[in-house]
This record gives sequence, C-alpha cells and structure tokens, in this order.
Amino acid sequence: MTLTRTTVNGLPALQLANDHAEALVYLHGAHVAHFQPRGQRPVLWMSASSAFAEGKPIRGGVPVCAPWFGPHPTDAALPAHGVVRQRAWTLLRHEVLADGIERIELTIAAEASPVTHRQPFTATLSVTVGQTLSLELAIRNTGSDPLLVSEALHSYFSVSDVRTIRVAGLGGATYLDKMDGSARKVQDAAPIAITAQTDRVYLSESDVVVIDDPGFARRIRVTKSGSGATVLWNPWIEKAAALADFGDDEWPHMVCVEAANAADSTVVLPPGFTHHLAQRIELVR
Repeated sequence: MTLTRTTVNGLPALQLANDHAEALVYLHGAHVAHFQPRGQRPVLWMSASSAFAEGKPIRGGVPVCAPWFGPHPTDAALPAHGVVRQRAWTLLRHEVLADGIERIELTIAAEASPVTHRQPFTATLSVTVGQTLSLELAIRNTGSDPLLVSEALHSYFSVSDVRTIRVAGLGGATYLDKMDGSARKVQDAAPIAITAQTDRVYLSESDVVVIDDPGFARRIRVTKSGSGATVLWNPWIEKAAALADFGDDEWPHMVCVEAANAADSTVVLPPGFTHHLAQRIELVR
C-alpha cells in the first residue's frame, strides 16, 4: 500500500496503489482523475484537452461541484458548479483499512467573499480505494444563516462507445430535459440509449444506476446515498466541438452519471449542520 505525493500535469497530486486498485487524486479541486482495479481497464474518463491550471476546472474524472450545481441561482457572474473544484484542498489523513483498502480525506474551508460566494462553509471529501471506489462529500454550514446547497459528484465514465451502451435504473423517474428547455418528462422503463446530445437531471432517489457496456464487456454500477437527483450527460458532436477543454472526437468514449442534489432536491442546510453525499463505483463483469 502506497500513497505518493507527486506532481502531474503541473499540479500537486496523490497517487494511491494497493493490491486492489490504483488511483490518482489532484489536490486541485480534490479531483479524482483515475481509478483502475487490478487487471481491468480504467473506469474513469479524462479529456486529453483538459486544462490543468489554477483557477480552471479539470475536465473528466470526478469533479466536486459545490455548493451549487450549474450556474449560481442568483448571480450568473459567479463560477459555474461552485468554487471548490477550482481551488486547492488539503490532505487531512491517509489510512489503511481492512484487507489493504486505502482511504484519504481532503478538506477545504471557504470564507464568505463577494467575489466567489456569499456564505462560509467547509467541505470534506473522503476517497476510499479498493476493488470499488467510494466517495463521500460532506458540506458543513459554518455561517450564521441557512446555506442553500446543490451539488454533484460529477463522474465521467470511460465507455467503449456511448452509442452502444445502455443506462438502467432510472425507469419511471421524472427528469428535467435541458435539451428541451428543462421540460419535465417521465422516463420509460427501458434502459436509456444515448442517441444525441443529452443533458438530464433525473429527480430520483434511485440508489443504483448501471451502465451496461457491451463493447468493454462490463457493467459499471453506481450506488449513491444522500442524493435526490441523478445527472446524465453527453455533449455529442456540436457541444464537444464548442468546448475548449474537450476534444472534438472524444465524446463517444464517455458518459456522465452523477450523484447529485439539484432542482427539487436542493438542500437547505441550517447553521452548524452537515450534509453528506456519497457514491460507490464498482465494475460488474
């Protein structure tokens, strides 16, 4: 079992390697950029065009979006998806659990600022690396007023071809279709096929979502808790070409399935309270 402090793409990072898997976590954004169980393909997708710079988000892996998801609800000048994904976090601890599984915990404290956000809070991310990858985000309201929290563990998964995969576990859920003016629709029972640009917020507390990938002969199971929404995203052709940090030909090889709280599931966090959002990622052959 090893934890190595290193620099990758010019940014400080932590490399974990044990008998079960290997992982890479940037301190910038507490961003999990790599997870690969022994003998398997990488589970997470990263863009070759991603920016690796202070003040910019990393494209791919698992960005931490908080304390708001998407645009700020009242101030469009504030950064999309919150402030913690573009700032340096601190390693609190590293521990070895039973059977050689490893866990690290990172934290950041955000004071109130008119430039970045209005209320103080702290965020802690626990990353557990074994045959599965478990992430738990805790946000604590350190201010004196209620804190509105929308958030996501914005997971990008590596797939053989997004046009041939199917996403199961969301049948019957109401979703906001951002490709249709955020119209509310109901998902039918069949596994979801991605056939065009897709940007949906499923208002579902479904605990398990499964990506069935016949090209890689595997399924990726995402199990979540503390989450009232699941985001499904693929930029397709035109959107990928419009994103500076996304390669024009990369869209077929990724899909985002995200544990989130957004829209109807936005959390109102009283002073002194903490909210937990968690997801577990595992391969099923």
